[in-house]
Amino acid sequence: MSAREAQHYAELIAWGPAIFQVSRLMLKFGILDTLRNADTPLTREEIVEQTGLSDYAVKCLLEASLCIGTILIDTTTDRFTLSKTGWFLLNDAATRVNINFNHDVNYVGWHSLEQSLINGKPEGLKQFGNWPTLYEGLSSLPSHVQESWFAFDHFYSDSSFPEALEIVFRKNRTKTLYDVGGNTGKWALKCVEYDKQAKVTILDLPQQIEMMRKNIAGKEGADRISGYPINLLDTNSSFPVEEGMPDAIWMSQFLDCFSMDEMVSILKRAKSAMGNHTRLYIMETLWDRQRFHTAAMCLTMTSLYFTTMANGNSKMYNTEDITSCITDAGLQIEEIYDNLGQGHSIIKVSFPT
Repeated sequence: MSAREAQHYAELIAWGPAIFQVSRLMLKFGILDTLRNADTPLTREEIVEQTGLSDYAVKCLLEASLCIGTILIDTTTDRFTLSKTGWFLLNDAATRVNINFNHDVNYVGWHSLEQSLINGKPEGLKQFGNWPTLYEGLSSLPSHVQESWFAFDHFYSDSSFPEALEIVFRKNRTKTLYDVGGNTGKWALKCVEYDKQAKVTILDLPQQIEMMRKNIAGKEGADRISGYPINLLDTNSSFPVEEGMPDAIWMSQFLDCFSMDEMVSILKRAKSAMGNHTRLYIMETLWDRQRFHTAAMCLTMTSLYFTTMANGNSKMYNTEDITSCITDAGLQIEEIYDNLGQGHSIIKVSFPT
């Protein structure tokens, strides 16, 4: 990178908030859509006519977007077209999910990142309520915020479900499973659909269990899904210990919601509910196991969502972090399956041999 290029990159950082909002509005107002769908490049006047925005608004957004690089102009005709970056803003599903997540859930909260890092608390969460973590308040968030949060959460996990089901059920003959942090029951429904004999117990906060029950009501296999209300931040709360022990304990995008000390505590309690035949499956997007730099960047930025909005003390972990916690809990890694869906890994864990 030349000095001039490096300076330009530095200014992109300095003007990052404005660049984000301009690009979001180019999507929301349909300007990028209009440019994509046009048979020929469009003039500013034509964009005004097709979007219904004022000439002032369109001019401001187009000029900024030219400098951002999401659109292009033919200076001989003053006509605009979509750039490759603009195309990805429109068509890349991960980018759209990330934009909505950052705007609806995180944007105001980012202003409190400094205090969150210093205090070890999610100071940005105060814009929504006075809960100690986002999870206690998830069911009470405004509907559009919930929608963006769940879209973000499900987008990354859902893409891995087909391969994960094969690993948990076909390769390892699972019939009974604890789904720890099961949220709306989406994974549990996939399990009972995949294996008509499978039974799933979801362990989550009481309010999440109620949301789950409403979500699965009347759906195929719902009679084989049960709920177990538990606050896993309470170190005195134990996993249910049932006769025969479960075949599998499933934690998908769950342990990243806790600090490393909390993670060790949870894993130790999971261990107490495991038999020799039980396998613990931890599915995470480990940032050091990503194939592409862009994915690693998205994950390390997501760590700051945990800092500012979720709980103030967790993050997207790497392999070293997770391995350390598993070992400290008295368990061992049997196998790691990489490159599932949107960059997930599944860590298969058992008692030490």
